[in-house]
Amino acid sequence: MGLRPNLLTRRTAGVASTTLALLLSTAAVGVVPAASAFSAAPDASCVGPADVHSDARVKKGGSAKLDPNELTAKQVRERDADLAAALRERANFRAGAGATTLATVTIPVVVHVIQRDSTRAGGNIPDSMVTQQIDVLNKAYAGATGGAPTAFSFQLTKVHHVTNAAWYPIVQGSSAERSMKTSLREGGKNTLNIYLGELSDNLLGWATFPQRKLNSMDGVVALNESLPGGTATNYNQGDTGTHEIGHWLNLYHTFQGGCSGSGDSVSDTPAEASPAYECPTGRDTCTTAGLDPITNFMDYTYDSCMYQFTPGQASRMLTAWNAYRAA
Repeated sequence: MGLRPNLLTRRTAGVASTTLALLLSTAAVGVVPAASAFSAAPDASCVGPADVHSDARVKKGGSAKLDPNELTAKQVRERDADLAAALRERANFRAGAGATTLATVTIPVVVHVIQRDSTRAGGNIPDSMVTQQIDVLNKAYAGATGGAPTAFSFQLTKVHHVTNAAWYPIVQGSSAERSMKTSLREGGKNTLNIYLGELSDNLLGWATFPQRKLNSMDGVVALNESLPGGTATNYNQGDTGTHEIGHWLNLYHTFQGGCSGSGDSVSDTPAEASPAYECPTGRDTCTTAGLDPITNFMDYTYDSCMYQFTPGQASRMLTAWNAYRAA
């Protein structure tokens, strides 16, 4: 599965629409239980990060610090068990209240532009880049770039410029990051808060996974110059945002789990031993079926190489939304 020649044309295509049915079970497409028929046998020929998951997107040559948001295989099993439990709770609640699950979702988006001063070099990016980012998200999540359509669309409700040198650059896992988010976060569990700025450790972005109880840290952090028209070469078409919001909607990296186990807990993304960088067409790091999913938004390749979610990923995101973020 290589880069499509007409990818750039697809990126500018119109926005598609979709309606997806929710499957209230971990047997749903895209939600693979930890010891299921979808679990691949360990591949002795593959040496990959089988027990590591970081919810940060990293440039080639960059590195993320080990932090509590990196998931081991055990933590993945616990998260997927929690998803199943949350689904049961929501199903019981809806049965008693006579409520229905959501099949399409419009997510309100609040964007906080964190800047050191009023200059572009100090983080003061124009609002036009933010509106272009929202357009990229809507096309990616509608399947207009060539992947599976998902249930999600995004509506920008606010752009908030904040000048605070103590929060710039944004340092992952720091007390300053916590102070920033605690002070600025708006809305409920269904509101996406995006924090833009210069980032620590050569990172492109990071995100939180959904939880049953709203946490002030909830949201997405992205490099300001990764937005469309930014200066982050090879990472300036807006797909850091696409990738990190995938985590916010409960997707793991395509290389989660390496070549063994349940991988990213989605049945239709081929196993991948390690992150793919740049655009290595034809890369195949596991002996199980399928080439590495280098064009998937949840890998680490260049923005120009990414264009798709799978139907299983679309299903997993909607299942998680109805479990964790729906009103």
